[in-house]
Amino acid sequence: MNPEKFFTVGPGWAVLITDLGLAPANVLRRAGLPGDLLARGRVALPPEKFFALAKAVEDEVGEPNLPILIARSVSAEAFDPAIFAAICSRDLNQAAVRIAQYKKLIGPMRLLVTQSDRETTLECRWPSGLRPPALLAITELLFWVALVRLATRVEVKPVRVLASEPPEDVDAYRDYLGVAVQEGPRQCIAFSAVDASRPFLTANEPMWEFLETALRGRLAEMNEAATTSDRVRGALLELLPAGQGFIQEVSEALGVSPRTLQRRLQGERVSFRSLLNETRRDLALHYLRNSHMHVGEISFLLGFHDTNSFSRAFHDWTGATPRQARVALRGEQGI
Repeated sequence: MNPEKFFTVGPGWAVLITDLGLAPANVLRRAGLPGDLLARGRVALPPEKFFALAKAVEDEVGEPNLPILIARSVSAEAFDPAIFAAICSRDLNQAAVRIAQYKKLIGPMRLLVTQSDRETTLECRWPSGLRPPALLAITELLFWVALVRLATRVEVKPVRVLASEPPEDVDAYRDYLGVAVQEGPRQCIAFSAVDASRPFLTANEPMWEFLETALRGRLAEMNEAATTSDRVRGALLELLPAGQGFIQEVSEALGVSPRTLQRRLQGERVSFRSLLNETRRDLALHYLRNSHMHVGEISFLLGFHDTNSFSRAFHDWTGATPRQARVALRGEQGI
């Protein structure tokens, strides 16, 4: 199997199901999964089955405000190692970057992190063509509030929460979050720069170093069987914001020569240029939607020599100028 298409169900699921007062066998039966699944330790599921497990928990509880119950029950012992490692971070900014790096070890979602002098924005990206259960989508957002409150012992409130399917009980979520969940095209949560840099009382660098070794090993195992295209996209997501992203730099990051990289991509019937453009487009849209950076700054981050070159390329990708796109995207979010 291709590990890029399978996601881990760890011990935290058994803890969560038990804490909710559910019978694991009933949840697994409803999800169409083997009855002994949670007793096998760490197992991998495709996105469809992963979502089915989350939906089964939602249906078994029958509580529309279940994400709030889950957030209130968050505890360190229920965390997956990747998340437990993040709680050892110095603050939310560092924790988000660490979770984003290892998120694919936890579940079928990518996390995009944008930091500015005003706020830190976290955006959930789900597999293309698949719609996560409403429970899972909202819980992912509430998790960040629960995490920062647990780590700082401060009742931190986000400045903005967006969801494509806002919960029906508006008041309950406003009471928990401190702000209303607004309807938007994507799952997104933002914290003020002050709260995002608020020190974690749980910071533990030696523990992080210990856990990171195991996480790197698991990620390496997953990447060994990943497609070259997926590995190139992952490298570009890390390199482009640093002003890098040429094939030489990507090749070095992946430990192969540019010629070998091009040959492997040709075998997958894709070009490095097309992957670079797709990743630049996705990052450009992300920055325009979730940051206040000038077009010139975004152009620089994406490796363009000048703003005009970026604007022409962006128009080719989307049919709009960066400024037009920003107005439209932020209008969709009600910002």
